[in-house]
Amino acid sequence: MSLRFVSTPLAAPVELPEPRTDGFRSDLAKAFCQSAALEAGLARLRQPGALAVTSGQQPGLFTGPLYTVYKALSTAAFARLLEARWKRPVVPVFWLAGDDHDFAEASGASWIGTDGSPVTVSLPPRLADAPLTPMYREPLGDGILPVLQAMAEGILPSEFREPTLEWLGRHYRPDQTVAGSFAGAMAELLAPHGIICFDSTHPAAKRAAAPILLQALAFAAQLDGDLDRYYESLGAGARTSGVTVGDGASLVMLEASQGRDRLIRDGAAFVTRRSRERFDLAALEGIAATEPTRLSPNVLLRPVVESALLPTVAYLGGPAELRYLALTPPVYQRLGVHRQKPLPRWSGLLVEPRVDRVLDKFGITLQELAAPPGALEARLVRSQLPREAVEALEALRSALESGYGSLGAIAAEIDPTMERPIQGARQQALSGTHEVERKLVQHVKKRQETEFSQLTRARTAILPDGKPQERVLTIAPFLARYGPGLLDSLSGAIEQWYGGGLEGPSQPS
Repeated sequence: MSLRFVSTPLAAPVELPEPRTDGFRSDLAKAFCQSAALEAGLARLRQPGALAVTSGQQPGLFTGPLYTVYKALSTAAFARLLEARWKRPVVPVFWLAGDDHDFAEASGASWIGTDGSPVTVSLPPRLADAPLTPMYREPLGDGILPVLQAMAEGILPSEFREPTLEWLGRHYRPDQTVAGSFAGAMAELLAPHGIICFDSTHPAAKRAAAPILLQALAFAAQLDGDLDRYYESLGAGARTSGVTVGDGASLVMLEASQGRDRLIRDGAAFVTRRSRERFDLAALEGIAATEPTRLSPNVLLRPVVESALLPTVAYLGGPAELRYLALTPPVYQRLGVHRQKPLPRWSGLLVEPRVDRVLDKFGITLQELAAPPGALEARLVRSQLPREAVEALEALRSALESGYGSLGAIAAEIDPTMERPIQGARQQALSGTHEVERKLVQHVKKRQETEFSQLTRARTAILPDGKPQERVLTIAPFLARYGPGLLDSLSGAIEQWYGGGLEGPSQPS
């Protein structure tokens, strides 16, 4: 029995994107992270007609939740399929969103401990009044050392334990930033799969993105109206995306005195949401020319910037991303940028042999295991009661129901007021049978406590803290147990997943 992958079924067929004719900008080569795949990847991007498939994520400790790696491997699998169909280079690119300032999300990592329960570690928290520093400038510091030690203590000895810990140690160092460590770890991890990582905070990337950001500021009022009308045309469902529009907020963020801050329209100028610092367009143009790293796109503008910088034809995202990406057409249209097709990334479960052994032992499915804690156990306990006991209880209940029913009918003819006392006696008698059954169940459950603890551990492995596995656990402990071949196998499974649901012509028009 080996590790297996259980894919979330595709909600709909995957439509092929439309190719594009613009090529790779050579001035952006410096913005890609060094890795064993970089030279070959850039060479392919420079070829005539080359395209890119992208995904991306903000930094996370130890590469963050599993879905971060799933996103990246999805780009490689989908790129292979497009390349085979279109007979032109299609390069998988992972966009590193180091501008993100959500330290709380970036600073924690979780895995299943040796006792079968979830373990979560975090970097020391920011001070409450600390500026919202982007992760590419947020130092790890010495706080990373006890976190690395906790990871080392949480991984059992295996063939791949030391290489995994060495990989983490190479990148997660006190002298690194939160984003820099993430970038290095991801670039090394993904290189064997031909995926190259783009650092969106690199000065070359910032300089290239600046004209798009300034354009978004110049059209801020028009974009506000465009998005508001588009949202209204989509109906109430658009408001569930979590993205706010129509409040005068631009699509551009600026590093100001309180850290990364949203620029809000204020007449012909802009103010930062928190610090209320005021900038006219000329001042922002000056910042773009001399300090372009201070400017960054918000969640709706970021994919537009990506498409303006890279020849990308598809962006692979999770469910939440796809919801807000569906709201972006007006931004592409207003800024005159090609819109890459938003498509789903792979989603699913890593099911370890220890979980499969529990499923086999109890004769249950993953869906049954995922039922609320206690429900499955109660059903299984009742199934373990001796058949004779179950039959005797059912016979007793049937006899009580029949006897009290007959007695009630006879008594009602003699004295109608007897109906209520008889019903009370009936309920009391039935309660007695339920109590007997409860005690029998308790006895069986006590005998099976050890076995049911196996159920608890198996459930925790697929639903840690009651949440989807891919949104909680990190990849490192899996790599320590199964080695780099895990990613090879997963990449193949993802390609099959896409291939089974792909729709569209085999050749681009």
